[in-house]
Amino acid sequence: MQTTSIGGLVVPRIGLGVMGMSAFYTGAGRDSDSERTIRHAIDLGVTHLDTAEVYGPYVNEELLGRAVRGRRDQVVLATKLGLISHTGRAGLDGTAANVRLAVEGSLRRLGTDHIDLLYQHRVDPGTPIEETVGALADLVAEGKVRHIGLSEASAATIRRAHAVHPLAAVQNEYSLWTRDPEAEVLHVLRELDIGLVPYSPLGHGFLTGTIRSLDGLDAGDWRRTNPRFTGGNLERNLGIADTVRAVATEAGATPAQVALAWLLAQGEGIAPIPGTTRAARVEENIAADGVRLTAGQLARLNRLSPAAGERHAAPDMADLDR
Repeated sequence: MQTTSIGGLVVPRIGLGVMGMSAFYTGAGRDSDSERTIRHAIDLGVTHLDTAEVYGPYVNEELLGRAVRGRRDQVVLATKLGLISHTGRAGLDGTAANVRLAVEGSLRRLGTDHIDLLYQHRVDPGTPIEETVGALADLVAEGKVRHIGLSEASAATIRRAHAVHPLAAVQNEYSLWTRDPEAEVLHVLRELDIGLVPYSPLGHGFLTGTIRSLDGLDAGDWRRTNPRFTGGNLERNLGIADTVRAVATEAGATPAQVALAWLLAQGEGIAPIPGTTRAARVEENIAADGVRLTAGQLARLNRLSPAAGERHAAPDMADLDR
């Protein structure tokens, strides 16, 4: 697979988000199966692996740590902190004390002496970003962290953070039905040579065209409470999936591959991390690296109407730095 550079860190153009192997979605399977999927992904060159302490919580980092045991030097391990407070604070915690406590736990669970890419999961409005990034910079100086980033940060926050210590990447939701980064963030990232790591690049599975109703989702599936899947919005959004499928038929690809190929066509320094529990889906996703959409196909996709509904429920939207 081809590679790209995110803030000087070289990663494959398509990575793997492992969150769904432990929580939130229908289909989280046995750990042994998930570990095999991760190892198969590494065999195929999918070496950019993303997790967070809050997934589970904690068990997703442990799962990833077991899966890469003996192959640590072959992979880029990315994790995130800040949604869990280890200092007793309520809510988001970006304090220097919490950063250090969180990292010690992540290192232990991942079974490593360093994290390749560490993000602040959500910006803490009660802590100056300069304090948080200063603490991350200290960990870089100590060798416990190699590169740092932010997740769901505004353009202004990115600038302030980058002035304290260079950011390698910003992780935002970005896909054919969530194009928010194009308003401001993507321009700032390109100006400052910071990479963009799109999470949910397949629209939480919607862009694959396989979700036409909620009937097949587990009772605890996170999408059952997501505004884009509820209140009639799923039906309103089906036209997006239908257009992606039509382009896929023309291109001789799958809808998932078209959604990923569209992202990759947005330029260098973009490294999506689609999630899956299945090895076959990993193979399908990485094949998107070889899909070349025509100018006409890209134009059709760019003309898609915005998705109906907020991309998160109100409490989660409130945690976004906008």
